[in-house]
Amino acid sequence: MGVLSTVTKLLRASTESTHRGDGAGDAPTGAYWCEDCDQRIPDTAVEDDSAPDCPDCGESMAFERSPGTTGCAC
Repeated sequence: MGVLSTVTKLLRASTESTHRGDGAGDAPTGAYWCEDCDQRIPDTAVEDDSAPDCPDCGESMAFERSPGTTGCAC
């Protein structure tokens, strides 16, 4: 049973998300976009959870998930 539980633990660990949310070296899960200015800011570059303002026009940017992330983007 020891081998079976080890394999099970390895499989579970390989399917868990590696995104930790601390911003240090994390891969972005999406980006904030300004459709008017075509500006893009990766979510890892934003310090809090609120949408940043566009550096060009000052309007609030919209969050869009990266197509490579798992889970629902709705």
